[in-house]
Amino acid sequence: MAQNFAHGNYSHTQKKARNSGGGRTPADGARRTLSQNFLVDRHAVELMVKAAAPEGLVLEPGAGEGALTFALAEVAARVVAYEIDPRLAGRLASRTQDDPAIEVVRGDFTRARVPREPFAVVGNIPYSVTSKIVDWCLRAPDLSSATLLTQREYARKRTGDYGRWSLVTVESWPWFHWRLGHTVFRESFRPVPSVDSAILRIERRPEPLVCDRGSYRRLVELGFGGTGGSVRASLKTRYEGVDAALSAAGVPRDAVVGHVHPDQWVALWRHLC
Repeated sequence: MAQNFAHGNYSHTQKKARNSGGGRTPADGARRTLSQNFLVDRHAVELMVKAAAPEGLVLEPGAGEGALTFALAEVAARVVAYEIDPRLAGRLASRTQDDPAIEVVRGDFTRARVPREPFAVVGNIPYSVTSKIVDWCLRAPDLSSATLLTQREYARKRTGDYGRWSLVTVESWPWFHWRLGHTVFRESFRPVPSVDSAILRIERRPEPLVCDRGSYRRLVELGFGGTGGSVRASLKTRYEGVDAALSAAGVPRDAVVGHVHPDQWVALWRHLC
């Protein structure tokens, strides 16, 4: 069985290593270009696996050096690990060649073929492609959940932790529940990034909250369009009975779009569509 990198003895507070010679190696260049920050803290790996609770098929974007890959393989039936860096992919493939539970794919996860069976996505993903990976997940018909280690600010924005809600979250809310998980501090990575991360959990609902995707999205997109400066002003350009719907959904008449909870958008859809 492949060596379990995730359970090595790594310091939670080790300082970022610096190149005293002032030059950059090809590996240094790849880390900067591909936004690579490797997860090296055992506790953070355990938090990810616990949050994901993976079983069956798991796709891992940005496998890197394999810290999470091996931990996932211990609890999931099969892990397909994607790594775009050919150097890292080759190294990880060599280390996992005798482990039938792990398949390493050298390539861009955002261009991966979507499995035609239920699967989960779990990964410590590069900050620079977070939106692309999230969009890929939301479009996958058989995705059961995505557990992603992202920039903490991104995770907080998408889960309403700032008291505001984004279009991406509201639009997908009838089909996916978004939850903010544990913070993973920057010292848990090598190289150490400039910001902290957090676990973002996106879980498909057993049953959608709305029955018509098109009408719901048209409603939300109109509301986020910004006409008139309030949700009420925007919706009145197309729908009848807006004031009654706002009252029933508990939305103030002067509410701006970001302050309307996703559940309230579902209530508005039920009254207006």
